Amino acid sequence: AERVSFERPKPSARPRQRELDEAAAIAESLASPLDLDDLIAIGEADSFLRSDLPRTVLRDLRRGRWAIQRHLDLHGLNRHQAHDEVAIFLAEATAAGKRCVRIVHGKGPGSPGRVPVLKGRVQRWLVQKKEVLAFVQARPLDGGAGALVVLLQPGGR
Repeated sequence: AERVSFERPKPSARPRQRELDEAAAIAESLASPLDLDDLIAIGEADSFLRSDLPRTVLRDLRRGRWAIQRHLDLHGLNRHQAHDEVAIFLAEATAAGKRCVRIVHGKGPGSPGRVPVLKGRVQRWLVQKKEVLAFVQARPLDGGAGALVVLLQPGGR
């Protein structure tokens, strides 16, 4: 007699603990008040926050509570190429369900006048994207003044 196997296909791997951690981080951000140090820190760095979100989201993003899941490096691109790359990157990250990404725009040492050409442009592009909830200047270990950490709204799967 032939044996019949009734094995079910294994479920796809989902980072459930990370999802739970991120949900907890947002819930805590919504509930916890800002202290004076947080207000001072928020004023020091380039940042953006949708008006319907509490400022604690910026604090948590700045402190690295969200794991960076993807990154884009714009070094060597002109502003037109960079604009296209940022748009594609954000669309793909959102479609893949990524919540926190880093965009490296550079500090500008190779630019005319040693001024960062892309930094301000990238910030303006991000503010115009509906999928962008917030961004902050990256921590030194993540690129500092040459990068932004961006929080995206839930999407994808």
